[in-house]
Amino acid sequence: MNKRAFFLSIKILILSIFLRSCSNRKFNIQSSKNSIINENLLKEYIEKFNKNDNELYKQHINNKNAYNFLLENIPIIEIPDKVIEENYYFRWWTYRKHIKSTPDGIVITEFLPKVHWSKKYNTINCPAAHHIYEGRWLRNPKYISDYINFWLKNSEDGVRQYSFWIADATLAFNKIHRNDSLLFSQLGPLINNYNEWEKTRKENNKSLFWQWDEKDGMEYTISGRILNGGVEKSAVDAVRPTINSYMYGDARAISKIAHLKNEIEIEKKFEKKAVIIKNQLQSRLWNEKLSFFTVLPKDYIESTKPLNVRELIGYVPWYFNLPDDKPKYSLAWEKLKDTLGFSATYGLTVTERSHPFFKISYRGHECQWNGPSWPFATTQTLKALANYLNNYSKYKSILKDDYYSILLQYAESHKITNEIGEKQNWIDENLNPFTGDWISRTRLKEWENGTWSENKGGVERGKDYNHSGFCDLVLNDLLGIKPKLNRMIKINPLIPDYWEWFAVKNINYQGKKIDIVWDKNGDKFGLGKGLTIFVNDIKKFNTNSNKNIKVFI
Repeated sequence: MNKRAFFLSIKILILSIFLRSCSNRKFNIQSSKNSIINENLLKEYIEKFNKNDNELYKQHINNKNAYNFLLENIPIIEIPDKVIEENYYFRWWTYRKHIKSTPDGIVITEFLPKVHWSKKYNTINCPAAHHIYEGRWLRNPKYISDYINFWLKNSEDGVRQYSFWIADATLAFNKIHRNDSLLFSQLGPLINNYNEWEKTRKENNKSLFWQWDEKDGMEYTISGRILNGGVEKSAVDAVRPTINSYMYGDARAISKIAHLKNEIEIEKKFEKKAVIIKNQLQSRLWNEKLSFFTVLPKDYIESTKPLNVRELIGYVPWYFNLPDDKPKYSLAWEKLKDTLGFSATYGLTVTERSHPFFKISYRGHECQWNGPSWPFATTQTLKALANYLNNYSKYKSILKDDYYSILLQYAESHKITNEIGEKQNWIDENLNPFTGDWISRTRLKEWENGTWSENKGGVERGKDYNHSGFCDLVLNDLLGIKPKLNRMIKINPLIPDYWEWFAVKNINYQGKKIDIVWDKNGDKFGLGKGLTIFVNDIKKFNTNSNKNIKVFI
């Protein structure tokens, strides 16, 4: 070999070693040429929210410390839709307001001011599963670990004040922050909680559970009015799609936790319970005439039919992937886009608009579930829709673009016009679906002698109301980040086809730092084309597609 050939071979060898090292080197995505996500993005949003805020109530993390807390704890996103992006950060900004330090550890509140119907530390379990699903994305697992333990061990009678799918939410948390020793210690309390529900909400050896509409967090429902002879009333008992879906979800979750713990008898026992609920719910609550899951009277007999009214709770079974993949069940989704069904200008109505009892009222109780748009129910419905689009292979009567449009509408509803006529970010209780007005706030601010009533919760009771989810819908469903217990992560976004990029960084996934970049043409972030996954800043995976990607982390 001559000298020229020798030195050429040496150069080739050095180059190949360099390229191999580049493919495996740590990738500081923050300092790359086209930095993934503007460093100032989060800061600019938080400064805007703080500037427009009247901080009446301070808990564990005040506005001054909000930026540092969120920078350390939330996944940072950048997406083409700036309305959804801004609301993602707004909802994290409001969520941290509700983090509260107590002698029993961290809890998450629903209201910032003290309300008289709350339990220990001003907690209310009605939205607690939403809190857990949302908070599971916080990088520090302590906040939600403490919160779950509070409900199971220290909340006294608060854990069953309202319906609550705690086992399902606990398992969802562990898909991101898996901790078997902690999870196994929670199995007994989860079973005890389930057993207590069976004692108090099942009668006469029936397989289905009943609940008052109010204790589902849903006062003055139309189904309750029908059962009460046409007279409006809160706290009407019935066999509802809500609590039965929750108990199905909890039975499935307990069965899976028992499987992980190798408690085979418990696994089989609770899987059997889930199967019974599933079969009975489909048999008894499916209204063939309306093609919808509806409410069944509590004291039903073999010939009793479910009520002839569609309410948004009819979609809750899909939140837990309960219904079979059959064409008759898919027909229910057609009403979501129908203006005679649930579609309205500013949000989904909680009852179909065509029903004669449907109304938007500024009289009587400030919380009515007979017409307004409720973020609590919108969250459930969007999660159910995402499950339907991801997990049901047949008979699609609704598409992923519909998911995006409803999520965008939900994001756009997070506004209020302030005293000087400017729009600002806002989340409150119930929304007028035709005007965008926050009904409860409009009424409560003049409730007693033209001002706020202490008996109703005091000043700005519903401001920054933590009764729903949003960030989990963006991460888990819109961007399609699906955690699995076996260290696999699945990516299957519901983004519009015209989106050419998105990025999420700093996810704490089972102890590892995950960054996900979709850059169709490689022009936005300068990290290459397609979907790229980084694990602890090392490039782990790349593909041209963003559909149904499965990667072991």
